[in-house]
Amino acid sequence: MPNSATGDPEYDLAVIGAGAAGLAGAVTASELGLSVALLDTSPQPGGQFYRHPAPALGATRPEALHHDWSTFTGLRRRLADSSVTHLAGHHVWTVVRAEPKGLWDVHAVTGADGDGERPVRVRARAVLLATGAYERQLPFPGWTLPGVVSAGGAQAMLKSGLVLPGMGASPAGATSRAGIGVSPVGAKPRARGRVVVAGSGPLLLAVAASLAKAGARVPAVVEASGYLGYARHPRTLAANAHKMAEAALHGAALLRHGVRLRTRSAVTQVHGSDRVEAVTVSRLDRDWRPVRGSGRHLACDALAVGFGLVPQLELATGLGCTTRRTPDGSHALDLDAQQATSVPGIWAAGETGGIGGVQLACVEGELAGLAIAARLGGRPAPAGSGRVRALGRRRDRMRAFASVMAAAHAPGGGWSGWLDDSTDVCRCEEVSAGRIREAVTDFGARDARTVKLLTRAGMGWCQGRICGAAVACLAAEGPGEKLPPSPERRPLAVPVRLEVLAALTGTAASESGRPEEGADPEEGAGA
Repeated sequence: MPNSATGDPEYDLAVIGAGAAGLAGAVTASELGLSVALLDTSPQPGGQFYRHPAPALGATRPEALHHDWSTFTGLRRRLADSSVTHLAGHHVWTVVRAEPKGLWDVHAVTGADGDGERPVRVRARAVLLATGAYERQLPFPGWTLPGVVSAGGAQAMLKSGLVLPGMGASPAGATSRAGIGVSPVGAKPRARGRVVVAGSGPLLLAVAASLAKAGARVPAVVEASGYLGYARHPRTLAANAHKMAEAALHGAALLRHGVRLRTRSAVTQVHGSDRVEAVTVSRLDRDWRPVRGSGRHLACDALAVGFGLVPQLELATGLGCTTRRTPDGSHALDLDAQQATSVPGIWAAGETGGIGGVQLACVEGELAGLAIAARLGGRPAPAGSGRVRALGRRRDRMRAFASVMAAAHAPGGGWSGWLDDSTDVCRCEEVSAGRIREAVTDFGARDARTVKLLTRAGMGWCQGRICGAAVACLAAEGPGEKLPPSPERRPLAVPVRLEVLAALTGTAASESGRPEEGADPEEGAGA
């Protein structure tokens, strides 16, 4: 209901992110009597994992490109039956303490790209962060050529647009082979494109299987790590048999389509004049350094590449939430047994606490919803109930597997040997590896923030989401004491127009637009 003083809608709980974790948390809290607002950038619920085509595309069986689709349909049904206010197309750019104390102001901009006509402010007694993750990218010569897409991006193109990379629009041909049930919409399918899938992490197997099933030719899956790291943890594997079943399912699909798996290898260069024509695949040593003389050309029409997922923490770190290092070198939120962050009134679930997959996200979302309902209802934490104990055991079991997975696919430090000085690292600002190395060796930069100030790497439209990991690694190669990279605190989580800031009034304007103590005043300048 609207706040009588400000006119802004006020809720018990604001959930940011309508993926698996956010949906589970929102519907659980709503079913326990809380008023809930669910904010998400997408026009449809489901997040990245449960992306699905718009109705206009005519897909009658979108579940053909998903496993565990019934979980999503169950969450979607509960959402429709609940009193949750679903605010689609809302890009949350900051969360600040409201006046009077005890409330939070969630600020968002609307529209497909955050270009709506007016800013939106939602007030809530508690906030659940379910912002998900984005892909880690490590650059290499030629990665800016048309036809190179992220692995998750290739999957998103197929799930939501029914398009295969390297083939143009092909809903009438390729997607019918996938069993999605698409009626022709006038597009003429090209010949089956050849898509190499490369990088590291279990996402590669799922992407390659989906592409092959939809009609793409996948010459190879190129995995920079191996899979022996999993074998060192037999008890964790045995406790997560469903993960092994998923891997077997994807492996069977690759065998059926004749896809070759190359481990301890990487795409170290892309070739082509105006688009991808071939890639060089090189063997790697244990530190991910290319083995000299091992490079082999592989013809293809597109490359889908990604090196795992990184928790999306901008809103959380802007609030000052404590983070922890994960086994793959990224940062995740440090959460207690009830999914609470170090900041009272802020909870988190899903990939923000470490990359673990959709089933873990659902469990953590439900746990958070139960804990928030108890806290706001003045009841003790529900740790003693049978439901919560069972969820907690499942969460801990899957979190253990997530740690094993992160360690098995952690990037080796030698990957920077793929780069020559002309390779663009920051694509938004066209900052090359040579310029970053110059900032480190000639001007004494010792961390990513200093590199950014000297070169503008990370100050473009993506705000360092694509190049941040690479810039931090290159900065750490300099002489002297190594400063461990840490997640940056920034007052703006997404690019925001100045007119949006100007539209804010009073305390909200000053709090939302002013960097917090320790924050970088240059952050967001590229927005």
